[in-house]
Amino acid sequence: MGEGDGITPIGSFQIMGTGFRADRVRPPTSQVPALPIGPADIWSDDATDPAYNHGLSARAHPFSHERLFRADHLYDVFAILDFNWPLAVPGRGSVIFLHHWRAPRHPTEGCIAFAPRVLGFILEHWTAQSRVVIR
Repeated sequence: MGEGDGITPIGSFQIMGTGFRADRVRPPTSQVPALPIGPADIWSDDATDPAYNHGLSARAHPFSHERLFRADHLYDVFAILDFNWPLAVPGRGSVIFLHHWRAPRHPTEGCIAFAPRVLGFILEHWTAQSRVVIR
């Protein structure tokens, strides 16, 4: 398993934080900290980037990255899992989030996607003892 393979990692993961589009949605109701995202917010997916598998704000970034502020609604609300984060091993995998789905049964590139109301339910009921378990 590694960067760009499109495979959801197996394991037990915590939600470390959430992001949301303040221009579209209210902050998620959750014990997990939520930060608004803006047009310059990105997440590095380039194993050669010193900021690999971390979020940053940059209008221009010389390394491959994923824009968090998108035209679609996938990242209107998202949760950051602790897979390969915060101490990222280059090439192990990046940008593993819980986020809104495109449609039922539509695949992701390794993330876990839900209907918006289901993601809201998960975040609302999340506790410090909760885990996302992938087998």
